[in-house]
Amino acid sequence: MDLYYFPPIAAALDAVASILAALTAALEPALGDLAAAASVILITVVVRTALIPAGVAQARADRARARLAPRLRELQQRYRTDREKLQRETLKLYRDENVSPTAGCLPLLVQAPVVGLLYGVFIHSTIAGHTNGLLAERLAGVPLGSSLAGTVASGTLPLAAALVFGAVIASIALVGELTRRAFRVTDAPAALSGVLGVAQFATAVVAVFVPLAAGLYLVVTVAWTLAQRLILRRILPPVAA
Repeated sequence: MDLYYFPPIAAALDAVASILAALTAALEPALGDLAAAASVILITVVVRTALIPAGVAQARADRARARLAPRLRELQQRYRTDREKLQRETLKLYRDENVSPTAGCLPLLVQAPVVGLLYGVFIHSTIAGHTNGLLAERLAGVPLGSSLAGTVASGTLPLAAALVFGAVIASIALVGELTRRAFRVTDAPAALSGVLGVAQFATAVVAVFVPLAAGLYLVVTVAWTLAQRLILRRILPPVAA
């Protein structure tokens, strides 16, 4: 069952779609055929901006856990045969360091519904029983509701579609490579490092199959996430052992 068809969620989805339609109409006099794509990008930026506090909280929680990681490994080694003692000492360590074991959960719980709702508008051709007008709009002649995989499967791939999809997917892959280089894990086993490196490009693979509107959303999201992580790495205190 698709949760997006659950009436309260469908109503919220419809409200977001209406906002996008109004934004597209407002931008159309100035941007013409680019208005719908611009509205996707703009609303993604607005949502990401609103979620900055949650992102900062998530980063702080991740750093706190990273700081405690060596001591947690020591406890696991020391009490590997006594699970009860290990649990008590682990909780004591978190308590002594004033760190919550679930510190990173709340920011994720805040972000997930908002991001999921926005993304849902970009992948559903029907919302609350009516056609999603956004996906009927075009970018350089390419419908925002079309995907690269679907277009190829139809037996034709116009040059305009190849260029638009190629630009979107290449942009995501480029950000993935920049992210891999900027946040390379140096102390992990070679096999794990390889998996983590490949994982950075998973979003580019997803972009092959989702509608173009969702692809634009993914471009903005991965670029925003990389920029936010780089900025937070500079302004937050370094992890100390």
